[in-house]
Amino acid sequence: MPPELSTLGLELPTPAYLAGLLLFGIVGYLAFRRGRKEKRPALVWAGVAMMLYPYAVSQTWLLWLIGTLATVWFYFNWN
Repeated sequence: MPPELSTLGLELPTPAYLAGLLLFGIVGYLAFRRGRKEKRPALVWAGVAMMLYPYAVSQTWLLWLIGTLATVWFYFNWN
């Protein structure tokens, strides 16, 4: 019988975390593509950061807070 994940110190992410990972990854990808198309380095690098930051954040509330703030920033800097 295989050992439990919790005994190995591992936990599965919550569905809310996985939804945020997917949503903010897509938003980051769209920002990255738009930045490359319009030759806007700030938008390109912000998109890359948006795609990668969920891998450095382990708390769901923090993932959603940072992602929401970054999405608002993208919205106001899109044009």
